Amino acid sequence: MITLILCILARIANTRFHDEARLPMQWWLTGDVTWSAPRPIALAFIPALAALTFSAMLIISQAAGLSPGQQHSELRAIIALGAVFVAVQLVHFWLIEKTLR
Repeated sequence: MITLILCILARIANTRFHDEARLPMQWWLTGDVTWSAPRPIALAFIPALAALTFSAMLIISQAAGLSPGQQHSELRAIIALGAVFVAVQLVHFWLIEKTLR
C-alpha cells in the first residue's frame, strides 16, 4: 500500500517535471547539485528502494519468526518506515522544484 502511494506521488511528480530530461538526485550542503539522473530513474528510485526494503523486512521477519506478543511489531515498523519514505520523497520533490526555479 505504501509503495503504491509512493508510485502515485512519483507519477504526479512526473507530470510536474515533464519538461526536464534529468532531475537532481543529490546536493552539497551549499545547495549545489552533485549529480542528476534521467527523470524516470530519478522518480522511480524511492518507490523501488521502498519495495526492496519492505520485501527484505517481510522475508527477514518470516525467517526469524516472532515471539509471542510481537505479532503486530512488523506492521508498526513497516508503517513507520513507510512514513519516512513518503517524507523523504516529498522533500526530494521539494528540493528538485527549488533547484529548477
